[in-house]
This record gives sequence, C-alpha cells and structure tokens, in this order.
Amino acid sequence: MKRFLLSLLSVLAFGCSQNESSTQESKEEVPKPNILFIMSDDHAMKAISAYSKELIRTPNIDRIAQEGALMRNAFVTNSICAPSRAAILTGKYSHLNGLRDNRDEFDGSQMIFPKLLKTAGYQTYLIGKWHLKSKPQGFDFWKILIDQGEYYNPRLVSENDTTVVNGYTTDVITDEGLSVLQSRDKSKPFVMLLQHKAPHRNWQPNIKHFRLFEEDLPIPATLYDDYKGRQALAEQDQQITNMWLSNDLKLTPDYYEEETGTGGAVGPSDPESSYAAMLNRMTEEQRVPWDAYYDSVGLAFKSANLSGKELWNWKYQRYIKDYLKCIVSVDENVGRVLDYLEAEGLAENTIVVYTSDQGFYLGEHGMYDKRFMYEESFRTPMLIKYPKGIRSGTSIEELVMNIDFAPTFLDYAGVEIPKEMQGLSMRPLFEARGERPEWRESVYYHYYEYPHGWHKVKRHYGIRNYRYKLIHFYHDVDTWELYDLQQDPQEMNNLIDDPKYGDVVEELKAKLIEKQIELNEQPEIIDLTRGEEFIGGDRL
Repeated sequence: MKRFLLSLLSVLAFGCSQNESSTQESKEEVPKPNILFIMSDDHAMKAISAYSKELIRTPNIDRIAQEGALMRNAFVTNSICAPSRAAILTGKYSHLNGLRDNRDEFDGSQMIFPKLLKTAGYQTYLIGKWHLKSKPQGFDFWKILIDQGEYYNPRLVSENDTTVVNGYTTDVITDEGLSVLQSRDKSKPFVMLLQHKAPHRNWQPNIKHFRLFEEDLPIPATLYDDYKGRQALAEQDQQITNMWLSNDLKLTPDYYEEETGTGGAVGPSDPESSYAAMLNRMTEEQRVPWDAYYDSVGLAFKSANLSGKELWNWKYQRYIKDYLKCIVSVDENVGRVLDYLEAEGLAENTIVVYTSDQGFYLGEHGMYDKRFMYEESFRTPMLIKYPKGIRSGTSIEELVMNIDFAPTFLDYAGVEIPKEMQGLSMRPLFEARGERPEWRESVYYHYYEYPHGWHKVKRHYGIRNYRYKLIHFYHDVDTWELYDLQQDPQEMNNLIDDPKYGDVVEELKAKLIEKQIELNEQPEIIDLTRGEEFIGGDRL
C-alpha cells in the first residue's frame, strides 16, 4: 500500500511538472531536423515546371513544392557564382563576407551556418561544386569538384586525395552524396550541401538525353532587344549571337569556316582547343555516341549555311536545348535523393531545399549568363519542404533572399542566429496562419565584377520593392534605370527620365540610402553623383 501511494504521488508530481514545463523544454524533446540543401548552378526559374511549363517538365523538383513551399519572389544579393555561395553560407552580403566577385578567395575562418550546426551536434557534409578557392571548413566530410568541374569523368578532391570518377557528373555527385548518407552516424542529425555543376556553361548533356527536345522551342519575346535607353545593357558581351560554335555549341571545325563567337571579355584564347581538350577527357564509350550526335548537328548546320538572324535563332535553339537536357539530369537525381529519404524513413524530419546560386538568361534580352539586376538573373528558384513545419502546397509571395537560408536553418535547428547575419529566418512565413508576419518591403543588390572577368557587365547596385526597381550603373558610366514591373515585367522601358515617375525615383533613392545604412554599406562609400566606389579610402 505504501509503495502504491508513493508511486501515485510520483505520477501526480510528474504530471504537474509536465504541465508547468516551458515551451522551450517541450521543443527540446523534438528531434532536430535533418537538412538537405540541393543547389544547382545557373538554373533559371523559367526552367522549372513548378514555376513555368513553357520549356520543360521537372516532376521531381516540383515534388518539393507540392510537398512544401514554392517561393515566388526569391532573389540573390549578387548574381554570380562564388559571391552567391558565400552569401548563402554566411547569411551576409558580399561587402561583409569579403567575396565580391569570382576573383576573390573565400575566408573560411569566418562564421558559416555549417560550423554553427556542427557545434550543435550535426554531422556536416559538402558534396559537389564548391568554387570558393579556399579549403572548406566546418564540414565533417567534403568531396568537391576542382573549380567549375567537368561534366564527364570529374576530378573530385577530398581532405585526403584527388580521384577521377568515371561517369556523368550530375550522377556522380548524387552517388557520392547518397553513399555518405548511407554511412552516416544515424544517432545524429545531418546537414548536407549537395551542389551540382549543371546546368552551368558549356551545357554538356548526358548521352542518354541527346534526343530530347527535338522540336524547336519558343523564342523569348525580348530575344531581339535593341537595348534602347539602357547603356550598360548595350555594352555587355553575353549575347547569344556571340556564343562560340565550338566550346558552347559543340561543333568541330569540320562544320564551319570560321569561329563566330567571342564568348565574353576573357576566356580560352583558343576555344576550339578548349573544346577538343574536353572531348579528350571522355572514355571511348562516351565519345562514340557524342561524336555521332554532334556530327549530325554539324552536318545540318553546314548544309544550312546560316547568317544574320537565322544564325542567331539557330544558336539560341542549340543553346537552350543542351541547357534543358542538363536540367533533365538534375531533376532525375533530385528524384533519386527524395526517394532515398522516403525509403529510409527520413523524409518526415528532413528540410529539403532546391535552389540555384542565381538565375540565368534563357534568351531574354538576347542573352545567356547572369550578373545583371534584371529579373531573370536577380531572381532565383527556391523550393523548400519540411513535413513537420511547412504545409504542402504553400505559396510564398514575400521578398526572400539567398541570405535567408542560413538563419532559417539555424532557427529550425534551435541554434541562436548570430546578430551579424543580415538575412531573416523564413520560418514565420511558413508558419503563418491568416495574417502575414511583418517582413521586408524591398531587397538590395550589388554587382562588382567589372572591368575584370567575363562579359563586360558594368558594376551596379539597386533596390527593388514589389512594384518598382531602381538600378545605378557606375564605374566608367553613371546611368540610372527605373522599371515599373507591374506595367513592364520584361524591363524594356527605362522610366528614369519620365516626369510622371519623378516622385517614385526620389522615394526609391531615399530608400536606397536607408537600405545601405541598414546593411552597413555606408552611403558615403558610394558616391551617387559620380558613380565611383571608395573602400577604405581607395578608389577601385
């Protein structure tokens, strides 16, 4: 009887303590979510069918949105590969994380979200494209491509060695990632950065996908843009008309009399030799079907004897088809990973992200590549699922950014978000019921890679809200551009000198200065009158 009473008192005491426990203590009982961050390179939103069905079907990437959230207004801070990756890791803009363009080396000693998660008990993994020059830090295991990497038979570098793995790189990266997940310590949560090379230039498809997209694809409405009223756009060198017949479009000199491309401000001094070197990396098993397919393309090109706008259109079709074929492989491999999570019982408690390091031009304004603050490259795809925290089929309209990933992951993992992070946790957007939470009303952008590097895109910075965009191009120019995205979503009409928009320009310039102060990019550093940049007193 005495033992029964003691037991009863224990149960009652336990019940009271449970009722009085804090919300924080309850949260500690919930397992920390795994995090799988899948990032491709140069994947335009338009080339994901969850956003647009005009060009391609991507059923596996779409699964992430169907089972979670589709971010409809996601942006980058600086639309170029290495700076975007640094912004994602640090949650900070380029001027604070120190990586402003592809020439810079990432300072790996600084705070990045994988380090914080590792300290909190996570296993941390990095597989695939790194592209930050310095050695990865904060990862329990990493295996990365050298620089941009290769599409076939990639060289993979780890802490201990460098190996060449035969196969198609998108498949190889996924194989490596799944192998690591299978051998992980299953008693701990994990965060994996699974980062693909595709669909980066020069868009080499998997052999099995050569015969996809046989029919011509629709031509963008702005393919023949004349750049009227937009000086910086008129002076760039990333037009489809300037693509190399060899390195970009996969023809050998047997099929043309003269190389027609420029391919950017810098690059291989001999694009034909560069293309030949790529071919020589292939095994015979890979090379035979490659030659058979692209020889047929070359024969058709030679017999057509194209010039002028017909050549322009042919280059567009060749480019866009190879680009999309690379995405088909990415989508297949996203499906492999999602299937693995489900088969292992991990899907319910894993945050899965699909994104790109930035957007890309698919013929809009006659261009390929990225860099500009125009919508096609400023925007980035962002799809996120987490069954325990995000309702399926969620659509988010708020202005989110790539610097928001780090604080979001930390928030869900129960790790304090450092004050130095400039991004915001997106968790309140996912958990909102009815009235939306307070959120940013505008986003800021700054691109630095000029006159060095590729494509002659002028330095510029700007601000965008839900309707308007203001851009300032500077360095060896001093021009402003204003777009009414509601009336002109394709950004063809620069309204900067339209008196009807004078008040809008004045208001946006004031907001621009406020945003620079907020982000610790002091307005006195940017001379808005002369368009010159000063850092530490030195003019660049």
